[in-house]
Amino acid sequence: MSKPHGANIWAIPEGYIPSWGHGPEPQFTSHETACILNTGNQDAQVTITIYYSDREPGGPYHIVVPARRTQHVRFNDLKDPEPIPLDTDYASLIASDVPIIVQHTRLDSRQAENALLSTMAFPVSS
Repeated sequence: MSKPHGANIWAIPEGYIPSWGHGPEPQFTSHETACILNTGNQDAQVTITIYYSDREPGGPYHIVVPARRTQHVRFNDLKDPEPIPLDTDYASLIASDVPIIVQHTRLDSRQAENALLSTMAFPVSS
């Protein structure tokens, strides 16, 4: 049996998806990604809510992360209930019914010299 690790709520206070970039798609499309790890024996029912500076929150977006698996969720690919707008600052709150671990990754390809950064999301509760 695998023990679930992590927290049930995670925050990524910074998000931004540029509308353009350099390099071939889809590998070099600028994007934000939530890397979600579920170490437990139960599938994780995950919701993502997007917060903006000038309007009501978007979502929730629903994702299932299978037990003992990882899933990389590109925010660019979130379409239902609405796409996340490009060239717009946002933050995200990721909630799960079981503990998960969340890492945030960004590829910014607006320059020919691409930049990739990765940080741990902030665990709000456990």
